[in-house]
Amino acid sequence: MSDITLSSFPALSSMNALWQARYGTPPAIPALPESPVARSLMAHRSVRAFSSAPLPDGVLEAAVAAAQSASTSSNMQAWSVVAVQDGPRRARIAELAGAQDFIAQAPLFLAWVVDLARLAAVGHAHDRVLPGLDCLDTFLAGVMDTALAAQNAAASLESYGLGIVYVGGVRNNPEAIAAELGLPPRTMAVFGMSVGYPDRRHPTTIKPRLPQQSVLHRERYDAAATTGAEIAAYDEHLRAVRASAGQPARSWSEAMLARLGDVSALHGRERLPQALRAMGFRLDQA
Repeated sequence: MSDITLSSFPALSSMNALWQARYGTPPAIPALPESPVARSLMAHRSVRAFSSAPLPDGVLEAAVAAAQSASTSSNMQAWSVVAVQDGPRRARIAELAGAQDFIAQAPLFLAWVVDLARLAAVGHAHDRVLPGLDCLDTFLAGVMDTALAAQNAAASLESYGLGIVYVGGVRNNPEAIAAELGLPPRTMAVFGMSVGYPDRRHPTTIKPRLPQQSVLHRERYDAAATTGAEIAAYDEHLRAVRASAGQPARSWSEAMLARLGDVSALHGRERLPQALRAMGFRLDQA
């Protein structure tokens, strides 16, 4: 967020301070180049407690315009977004998405939808069969389009002083979510996003991320960077940060082992291939 729009979160004084908050260490470069856009993105934190204050008029439309300004594969624009403001509907979605109360609490819930139905309609209107719609790559391109659009919207919403949190729980029960939202075949809610002003009684912090050495590879992928001392140091840093916030002192490695070590941790998402086919996606054409 820029200096003008940091009203919802405690301000950090510089790019270097934001770097320190994100990684727990000062940057290797003595002074990072200042950028209001980079500062806004680096200041992101997930919000799971919202005030009841409504969004200002026009903010949703501006965010969708920002979303539509994102890059899109071959200009397919293979996404849609369903804005849910009705309280009872948000409450039902909250239950379907893992009983996450903040979905019902936030004044706005955005369901980000990979949308191949619109492209199918173009084929129908021109009396053309479109076998490319059933290719896995088309589905992946649609998911990427959806994610790029949503992240543009998130940055836009945060620039207005709002808070957001992504919600993967809509994939727990994709068919039920589709029915709740009236989605046609060849569409699926890939993730949701709760939006609102952060509740100041429940402050949030910048969550530490993996060190850049683990994700930034120069010229060729360095496998050693994914398993070495950097990961161990990050585990210890994350434990300490969580403990200082009164949370269980669990490391990143421990969380990933729990998340991926038993498919029951997916809460229904392990049956996503079957659900996708039931919702009109074939994904099996050459």
